[in-house]
Amino acid sequence: MKFVLAPDSFKESMTAWEACEAMERGLRTVFPDAQFVKVPMADGGEGTVQSLVDATGGRVVQCEVTGPLGNKVTAFYGILGDGRTAVIEMAAASGLALVPKHERNPLHTTTRGTGELILHALDQGVSSILMGLGGSATNDGGMGMAQALGYQFLREDGSELGYGGGALSELSRIDASRVDPRLQELQVVAACDVDNPLTGKRGASAIFGPQKGATPNMVELLDASLGHLADVIERDLNMQVRDTAGAGAAGGLGAGVMAFLQATLKSGVDIVIEATGLADKLQGADVVLTGEGQMDSQTVYGKTPIGVAKTAKLSGVPVIALAGSLGTGVEAVHEHGIDMIFSIVPGVCTIEEALQNASLNMERTARNVGALISFGKS
Repeated sequence: MKFVLAPDSFKESMTAWEACEAMERGLRTVFPDAQFVKVPMADGGEGTVQSLVDATGGRVVQCEVTGPLGNKVTAFYGILGDGRTAVIEMAAASGLALVPKHERNPLHTTTRGTGELILHALDQGVSSILMGLGGSATNDGGMGMAQALGYQFLREDGSELGYGGGALSELSRIDASRVDPRLQELQVVAACDVDNPLTGKRGASAIFGPQKGATPNMVELLDASLGHLADVIERDLNMQVRDTAGAGAAGGLGAGVMAFLQATLKSGVDIVIEATGLADKLQGADVVLTGEGQMDSQTVYGKTPIGVAKTAKLSGVPVIALAGSLGTGVEAVHEHGIDMIFSIVPGVCTIEEALQNASLNMERTARNVGALISFGKS
């Protein structure tokens, strides 16, 4: 028997690698001589760095960068096993979790720290970057990131803009003459699982601004500022980003990575599947196990288990999903390649108990799944 173990992390309880190990322990009690291929997964959001580092034998790098409020914070990124690819979660440097609720104001927060992570990775000799765009505290269209990389955002009098989306209203021109020359050879792919444009009723400011502290008046100002940025980008950099699907991700950073890094936007789980070589590892497999903390009707919209299932079906491999909880509409996943679903929680318990016992519960459930497979084979 060959098992491929490809779960996402289980938030606040298990990393994807720990979930893989618990699955293996349970299955090995039934199939002691089986081959187990562990492929920790993610969908481009929180945990993507750790999953890809674990899957490729890479390393995590920590460094001090500028936080969303302009203060110094300790952030991190990963360098994959090939030594040439960095994986960055923008939230590690510019995320909402770094800003106390009473200080959240997207007129002032900056993505500069994300740009500093890119510079640090370039100093390590990387030639490509995978970037996750979720969880931002910012609404600056990637201006802060670009400023760290050498782009100048200038007022009419030639002075440079400060931090934050609010400053964009004063933008007169973008000067790219001092941009780090290493960007010319850098390949960037950004994980983007939303299709929001940069501006308008479905834009970055209107949809995501309020959760970052924006009042209705702020939303109006920020939307106009991003629209102005799009106009200047089109004039000075010869690129149209305003209406591109995904441009509104991470407070307009989707537009920013396209304009300032010539990045390609892709589904997060597709990026991880490609980076881990999941399709090749599925060759000759008898069963693939995947999972995430909660599976429900939303799982079919670009979440890890569905990405794994679609890849497995191309090789005709059955898919079993293990989840912490099963929510409303979870049956929809059967239409997207998942053959069986099991909750690992054994009975009524508190959330704290479920999180604390997640590894043990995963191991026990995987053992029962193994017994079911063995029974079926006999």
